[in-house]
Amino acid sequence: MIEEKDVRVTVRDGVKIALRIYRPDGSGPFPSLLAASPYRYDNNDLPAYPLFLWRETGPIEWYVDEGYAYVHMDVRGSGFSDGEFGFMSRAEQEDLYDIVEWVARQPWSNGKVGGIGQSYYCMLQWFMGIQNPPHLACLGAYDGLNDPYRYMGYPGGIEGMFIPYWFNASVRVSNAYPANRDHPREITRDLILDWQRHPLYDDYWKERSAFERLDEIKVPLFSIGVWAKQDLHLAGNIAGYLKAKGEKKLAMTGAPTAFASASDFANIDFHRTYLKPFYDHYLKGHKTSWSARANVEYPVRNTGTVRAFDRWPPPGVRSIAFYLHRGPSGSVNSLNDGALDAATPPRDGGSIRYAYPQPNWVLGVVPIGPTGPDPARAVLTFTSPPLAEDIEIAGNGKAVVYASTTRDDMDFIVKLSEQLAQGEEERKGGVQPRYVIATKGWLRASHAAHDGAPSDAFPYYTHAGRKPLTPNTTYKVEIPLEPIAYRFRKGNRIRLEIACGDSPVTDGLFFHIYRPDKIGADTIHHDAEHPSHVMLPVLPID
Repeated sequence: MIEEKDVRVTVRDGVKIALRIYRPDGSGPFPSLLAASPYRYDNNDLPAYPLFLWRETGPIEWYVDEGYAYVHMDVRGSGFSDGEFGFMSRAEQEDLYDIVEWVARQPWSNGKVGGIGQSYYCMLQWFMGIQNPPHLACLGAYDGLNDPYRYMGYPGGIEGMFIPYWFNASVRVSNAYPANRDHPREITRDLILDWQRHPLYDDYWKERSAFERLDEIKVPLFSIGVWAKQDLHLAGNIAGYLKAKGEKKLAMTGAPTAFASASDFANIDFHRTYLKPFYDHYLKGHKTSWSARANVEYPVRNTGTVRAFDRWPPPGVRSIAFYLHRGPSGSVNSLNDGALDAATPPRDGGSIRYAYPQPNWVLGVVPIGPTGPDPARAVLTFTSPPLAEDIEIAGNGKAVVYASTTRDDMDFIVKLSEQLAQGEEERKGGVQPRYVIATKGWLRASHAAHDGAPSDAFPYYTHAGRKPLTPNTTYKVEIPLEPIAYRFRKGNRIRLEIACGDSPVTDGLFFHIYRPDKIGADTIHHDAEHPSHVMLPVLPID
């Protein structure tokens, strides 16, 4: 392998962008893979362990052994590149065009360049496609969002914790203390202040949102999403597949956790199965298994089943409503132990009021008891009877909630879970039932009020403004749920949780910040006049 480090390329505005090039020994010509991020190529000397979450290049040396040049680019303002870090700014996007074309002109290049990489590397691949450089041949878009407002900054319009953590831990620290200690870099841009100054979806976020321009992508696309990354990247991979205009396919992986997705991408077998047939087809012109791959392929969570369809969501899905009831379900200890049922609520179905913050909340909305964290005890729950048969969902659902508040706003964080069957002795002993979160959704109600009632079956809000709510007035609020394919098992229960916050216990790095001014009480109505419910995309089981 030939390795060239600190190659500097001058882009259109005079800034010098630094590259590290790995290529086979020989004159070529070779197809090229381009990876770009602010995590600096100097850190490639580290092993690709989940401890280093930003080590998301894939197996570089293996690709070189397979006849590819691998070009790793430090985006402007990071690593050894000039300029100021702009967090996917317009200049950063244009740099991608210039570097693709520079790579294609090199004597060892065959003139075809493909995108590669996870997370930020994938986020920039969407912009590679939007820029449409002539020598870009394909995008291997693994696990990357394309709407940073809704999935990094303000999920549901509510302050998220991810940007402060990510910027400090993954960008600033990785630049200040590179593994090989070559030219350490201070990132002077205060992204956390930028985030705080832009709480609405304004021009700052629009510039950095590939989502708005995905239909400009014309090159072949293989979008690979991860069910376990609902909080961050998943919706971006699905949107990329749905909106791109060129040849395209979508695959989901069954990685059990968000961290496992990084281990997958470091694994050669993963690339041998998914991406190499794709790259060989479009960058080398080889006949591979790519042509036989289904347009859409995904594992159903909670099963060993893999399904293949021509489109997403799969054909045959029906929206089925499950209504909130007073309860009790008798199956879980929570603020209300409400019920969930296919029957509509009666005229005197009532409501439930809860005040916040709760005195026993410790880690977000999770109290700590004698046996540790108890995520259900201090939130609202609505739980179905044990299921008479399996129920499989595929697509996006939504929660439709009729609610009022003592404040001028309401935050809704809802989670749909499978509550596992529990033995009588354990239940009598006060042990909470085990559960698995299937999907979740978030919404700040004042943003929905600004947009008015959503007209689509799946609500989409602009988050462009805020319309304060009138206290003690009932509003119909529709909270979109993140996409999933999941099977609820016979004998278990479906549970809907509602709260105004979440927790690092249940949501890891992706929890929302609980603001000090969020003090009040909300009322959830569930009667015939206000039939709060959750709509689920049910796929008939053969």
